[in-house]
Amino acid sequence: MELYEYTVHELVKKLENGEVTSTDITKSYLDRIKEKDPQVKAYVSVLEEKALAKAKQVDDNRKAGTPVSQFAGIPIGIKDNMCMTGIRTTCSSKMLENFIAPYDATVIEKFNKEDMVYLGKLNMDEFAMGSSTEYSAFFKTANPWDLSRVPGGSSGGSAAAVAAEMAPWALGSDTGGSIRQPASLCGVVGLKPTYGLVSRYGLVAFASSLDQIGPITKDVTDAAMLLNLIAGHDNKDATSINIEKKDYTQSLINNVKGMKIGLPKEYLGEGINEEVKQAILDVAKKYEELGATVEECSLDVGKYATAVYYIIACAEASSNLGRFDGIRYGYRTEKFNDLRDIYKNSRSEGFGPEVKRRIILGTYVLSSGYYDAYYKKAQKVRTVIKNAYDTLFEKYDILLTPTSPTTAFKMGEKSNNPLEMYLADIYTVPVNIGGLPGMSIPCALDSKGMPIGFQLIGKAFDETTIFKAAYTYEQNTNFRENKPTFKGGEK
Repeated sequence: MELYEYTVHELVKKLENGEVTSTDITKSYLDRIKEKDPQVKAYVSVLEEKALAKAKQVDDNRKAGTPVSQFAGIPIGIKDNMCMTGIRTTCSSKMLENFIAPYDATVIEKFNKEDMVYLGKLNMDEFAMGSSTEYSAFFKTANPWDLSRVPGGSSGGSAAAVAAEMAPWALGSDTGGSIRQPASLCGVVGLKPTYGLVSRYGLVAFASSLDQIGPITKDVTDAAMLLNLIAGHDNKDATSINIEKKDYTQSLINNVKGMKIGLPKEYLGEGINEEVKQAILDVAKKYEELGATVEECSLDVGKYATAVYYIIACAEASSNLGRFDGIRYGYRTEKFNDLRDIYKNSRSEGFGPEVKRRIILGTYVLSSGYYDAYYKKAQKVRTVIKNAYDTLFEKYDILLTPTSPTTAFKMGEKSNNPLEMYLADIYTVPVNIGGLPGMSIPCALDSKGMPIGFQLIGKAFDETTIFKAAYTYEQNTNFRENKPTFKGGEK
């Protein structure tokens, strides 16, 4: 096996045993990026020099007998909406194309303490607005399983990099499914933690009450290890929750006997691809074989979630993106006669069509005369959705749903139909609205050889139950034996 084929927990053991060096691992990934990224286009920037220098430093420390952390010298990829001092942070937008971050996000500070190696910044839908990574201002990212198809979004670069083994793991951000949906479409594991569990400080804001940073990994064990690294209270984030720190690897127990799993019937109704539906029913059957109780239940308020999400998310985006005005930082137009022209032309030229669409929609729902009719009502329905989840969790330990209604679709298939694109997140957005944790785990391939993922949803701050259920499924199945084929693509 090549070094890039191993999971992080396997690489950690190899480093501890002295079988390999951090430089060996880093070079293996950098070579893999050179080989595969021209096809996949997952990376906005590759930090080759910095990565090799950090790997050498860690190797020198190990040789000298200096104590090092568990993950010292382990490479990672970072979605390009997280600030790293002195590194370009673009959000895949012309607006921030040349923005050099002056500080580190809290998650990056945590990695710095571990002496981890940064492979580069990963492509995304502009300002995290999209479900296909076709809305990047720089280039589209392809799905490694079929280069003519999308990897999902907005964390499509992160999911594609892990699936193509161009990073052992990566960070993404999830506002309405932007970790879980691309994880499902790329056949990897993606976790959206409970809102407030991971600091958002240094994450360029899209929708502040929904955004959450989380892991995208090859397997469930790596996801638990990465969540251990990034979870925790942060005084710099007013929405960060101060709860007792957990070791999520303690939840990796191969046993679901007695666990009660709810299967919302609405998620298997109209609009779902038949092969995806069958895969979810097969997962339910597998859990029953393993000793869990799976029952059909109802989450009928879920049908309102997409409308609620796009009202709240766009309203918050309109507010958050007001800072990009051509004055303080970011792109500034060269065509202006007065201050009004600077504002108008900088934003017109700097933002892409999807970002403009959401800013306009958000400004509309916040405007006088429409605030009560749309934004205020959406917040009320948000509470109804959260209460519906709470009621289900009085009866069930966890909920099982599809992650996405379809497998990866062809590039260009939905990019000209915003409504159809928005429905790609229909199963993931309710989780963000409720502030709950959700994980996508790969479970099958469809008839075209494309991955299918299922979603586990837990109570707030009960990631432990999700990890236990996900790990048990993974240990009793063999999806990881499948590998991306890099078929299709442009002729």
